[in-house]
Amino acid sequence: MKYYLIAGEASGDLHGSNLMKGLAAEDPGAEFRFWGGALMEAVGGEKVRDYKDTAVMGLVEVLGSLRKISANLRACKADILAWKPDVVILIDYPGFNMKIAKFCHAHGVRVFYYIAPKTWASREGRNRKLKAWVDRLFIVFPFEIPYFTEKQIPFIYKGNPLVDAIDGFAFSPVTDKKYVAILPGSRKGEIARTLPGAMAMADALHALPEYKDWKFVVAGAPARSEADYSPIIAGREYVQLVFGRTYDVLKFAAAAMVNSGTASLEAALIGTPQVVCWSTSNFNAFVGQHILHILDHIKYISLGNLILDKLAFRELIQYYFTPEAVTAEIRRLIEDAPYRQAMLADYAEIRTRLGGSGASRAVARSMIELL
Repeated sequence: MKYYLIAGEASGDLHGSNLMKGLAAEDPGAEFRFWGGALMEAVGGEKVRDYKDTAVMGLVEVLGSLRKISANLRACKADILAWKPDVVILIDYPGFNMKIAKFCHAHGVRVFYYIAPKTWASREGRNRKLKAWVDRLFIVFPFEIPYFTEKQIPFIYKGNPLVDAIDGFAFSPVTDKKYVAILPGSRKGEIARTLPGAMAMADALHALPEYKDWKFVVAGAPARSEADYSPIIAGREYVQLVFGRTYDVLKFAAAAMVNSGTASLEAALIGTPQVVCWSTSNFNAFVGQHILHILDHIKYISLGNLILDKLAFRELIQYYFTPEAVTAEIRRLIEDAPYRQAMLADYAEIRTRLGGSGASRAVARSMIELL
């Protein structure tokens, strides 16, 4: 069968690649055409466009990229009609993918949505559209089960694909020094907002005798280049920028400062004590709080905390994200053994609740059965 997949971010590229492997294993005649990245490309098939050319985040960024987004949508729609897939598989990335779902439904093209839009956090109006335009939703978090059941949207849950991705990874150290990991996000705007605070934390710790010989390792995002980081990192010999080895950076770190998102769940599954730090522009923050009412729907922004429904690790959000707060929390993660052990115990529970291995292939099998 012919599978057309659309991923718009690094995490979507990861999950898309594992799903493609599962589809190929279950359907030896599988043909792939996709919007994604290097990981999906390595599996095989035809890449239409790289996700780094399509990713846009935040209202301000979206408003500045409307012409580009419209051109991408037109190109994607035309390509789907020309290729005539058996199914279009949308992977997260709802701002773009919901429009494609509507188009496919109108043209009689079957639609599966893998990794559901986070309507439990905001934009609940999308539930009506999911029910109307999507043939089947594939969810990846246990707390989504009661939510989508209540909304009466047909779904399939087979566990979380990150468990497989991490358990199958061959880790190797990035340095022989003790270090703190810094994951400032994958988008340019996230890096610009998060990395300066991380550097202030690194400066403060480096000035202390007990941390004088430590490193601070920044995990460079796949879609970014050194130019996105070097102006902020400049002049710090104790800061190391590493690309393409995020899991390695997390695995051997004493603690991690992590921008919210998939990376915080990856840190939990790998077992790295963390603090989540996140901020956005004042305009986006105002819209999220007063117009979209995001904080009215969720208690936490990190997936691991949402899975446990408690604060397994701290979240320093917007105005609480200060260099002083980050520095204090990183020191506690390293120096306070009982605090660290309690977090690791919560990590074990997160892993238990996500289920066992084989999620990607199980989802692939379910998709093929439906088709």
